[in-house]
Amino acid sequence: MPRTMPTLQSSAVLLLFSILIGLSCSLDPRDPNVCSTWESFTTSVKESYLHPYDQVGEEPCSDPRTSYKCMRHRITYKTAYRQAVKTDYRKRYQCCPGYYESRGKCVPRCTKECVHGRCVAPDRCQCEGGWRGDDCSSDCDDKHWGANCKQQCKCENGALCDPVKGSCRCPPGFNGRYCEESCPAGTFGKRCLQRCKCATGGSCDKATGECICRDGFTGTYCETSCRRKCQARCPCQNGGICKGKGICACPPGWTGPVCTERCPEGRFGPNCTEECVCHNNGKCDAETGQCQCAKGFTGHRCKEECAAGSYGQDCKGVCDCANSARCYNIDGACLCEPGFSGPHCRDRMCPDGIYGMHCERTCLCQDKHTLSCHPMKGECTCQPGWAGLYCNETCAHGFYGHGCLEPCLCVNGGVCDGATGRCHCAPGFTGLHCENPCKSGTYGKNCSLECSCKNYVDCSPIDGTCFCKEGWRGPDCSIPCSEGTWGPGCNATCHCANGAKCNPADGSCTCTAGWQGARCDQPCPVSIWRYWQELYIIFTLEVVKDFFARWHLFIVQMGTFGPGCLKRCDCVHADGCQATTGECHCLPGWSAWLWCHR
Repeated sequence: MPRTMPTLQSSAVLLLFSILIGLSCSLDPRDPNVCSTWESFTTSVKESYLHPYDQVGEEPCSDPRTSYKCMRHRITYKTAYRQAVKTDYRKRYQCCPGYYESRGKCVPRCTKECVHGRCVAPDRCQCEGGWRGDDCSSDCDDKHWGANCKQQCKCENGALCDPVKGSCRCPPGFNGRYCEESCPAGTFGKRCLQRCKCATGGSCDKATGECICRDGFTGTYCETSCRRKCQARCPCQNGGICKGKGICACPPGWTGPVCTERCPEGRFGPNCTEECVCHNNGKCDAETGQCQCAKGFTGHRCKEECAAGSYGQDCKGVCDCANSARCYNIDGACLCEPGFSGPHCRDRMCPDGIYGMHCERTCLCQDKHTLSCHPMKGECTCQPGWAGLYCNETCAHGFYGHGCLEPCLCVNGGVCDGATGRCHCAPGFTGLHCENPCKSGTYGKNCSLECSCKNYVDCSPIDGTCFCKEGWRGPDCSIPCSEGTWGPGCNATCHCANGAKCNPADGSCTCTAGWQGARCDQPCPVSIWRYWQELYIIFTLEVVKDFFARWHLFIVQMGTFGPGCLKRCDCVHADGCQATTGECHCLPGWSAWLWCHR
C-alpha cells in the first residue's frame, strides 16, 4: 500500500501536467485535422463613428441685415470614438470529429484500442504482421476465428473470415451469408450491386464486370460486329485505357481490373491512388477529390462551421433568431438563451414584468419606456430615446436611438428627437439638419409665417422683425422719416443748409435757388470775361467795323443761378446776374430791354 499511493499520485500529477500542456498548446489552423467553430462573446469596445458638426463660414452677400458677410452653415463629419458593449463572434479552433489533441497536433482517435497496431484514421487500425481484427487483437489465421481461434470459418469462394465474429467478407462476384452464392445474371462486383453493361447478348464477369462477347462481336461492351476473326479488343470500361497484357489505366474515380469499381470512401483520382480527407461527414468527389460538405459546414476540407448568422447546405441559409440566440449551423434551429423559448426564441419563459428562475421577481423597468425585461436577469432593454438602468432617463443632449448611441445631426439650435433622431428646428431655420435659414419674407417655426412689412428689404427669419428700407421706420416700415432725419431706421441727421431739403433715403441735399455743394452751403459762382479794348477804335477798316457791327462789340458777362446753380446766366453788357432769379445786372449805358436779357 505505501508503494501504491505514491504511484497513483505520480500518475495523477503526470495526467494533470499533460492536460495543462495540452491546454497551453495552440492548434495550428493549417493542420488538415484542425476544424473551426464559432463562439459568441460580449466585450466593451472602442468604436469609431462619423461625428457631425456645424462648420460655419462666411461668404459675400447682399443681405440687408449685414453690410459685409453672410454666415453659411455646412454639416461636415469627422471620425470620433465611443465606448460600446458589443456581441461579437470569433473562431475557436479544435480537433475535427474523430481526432484529439496531442502535443499541439490533432491525431486520429480509435474507439477500440489498436492492441497490436496503430490508429491511422478515426476507428481504423493498421495491424502489425500476424494480427487481425478491427482492433488488431486476434492472431487467428484465415480459416479460424473466436477465442483462442478454435472456431472453424465457414466462408466459401475465398471469402475472408472475421477473426472475432466469424462473419464472411465476400469477394466481388459472390453473396450470401457464407459467400456461397454467385451474383445473379446481369449483376457483378461487391455484394452483386453493379449492373452489367454488355450488349448484343454478351455476358459479364461476375467479379470484374468485364464483357464476354458472343462470336461475331467485339469491343469493350461487345457493341461491334465482326466477320471471320475478330481483332483483339480493350476490355477497360468507363474510359479506361489498355496498357497491354490486360492492364487498364483507369480514369479519375475508377479502379479495378477493368475500371468498373468506384473509388472507395476516402480515395480519388486515377486508379483511386489519391487519399482524400473530408471532415464533418463531408463526401469526397471520386474524380476531383473535392469535398462536398454536409449541411452546416464549409471550407476546403469541410473544416469550418458556417459563419455566425448562416446555416445549411453551402451555408446559404440565413438565421432568424431573436434575443441573442445562436443559430444551429446545420438546420438553422435557434439555440435559445436561458429565459426564452419558441422556434425563434421570441417567447419569454416568464410573463411580462416578471423575471427569475421561478418567475418570482418583479421587473423594475419603466413600462412605457421599455421594450423588454430579461426573463432571467431582469435587465431592461429600453425603447429608442431612453437609457438608464430602468429606462428612466432620456438620451443625453446630442444623442438618440437604441442605447442612445447615435449622434444627433441638428445645428442652429435644433433639437434632436431622442427616438428617431429627427431634427425639430428652432424658429428661423429649416432643412433636414436645420442648416438653412428661412427664405426671404418668411419666418418663425418651420418658416410657416409670412412677414407683414411695408417698404422693407427683409424681415428677421426668427421673429419677423421688419428691416426697413432707407427713409422708412416703424414696426411695419410704414412711417416715413421725420424732417431732418434719414437712412436705416431714420437714425441719421440731415446736414443741409440754406433751406435745402434732405433725401430720407440717402441723406443727399436738394439745394434751394442760388446755392450749391453737398450741403448747399456754397453760393452760385460769378465768372467775368471782358474785352478790355474796343477793337473798332484800333481797327478802322471797314471790314473790321462790319464784323464788330455784326457781333455788337461787347463785353460778355457769364455766371450761374437757380436751384443748385444749375442754370447759366445769359446776359450781355452786364455785371453778372441775380443768383436766385437770374435777372441781369446791366452795365452803365445799357438798358435791360435792349442788351440785357435772361
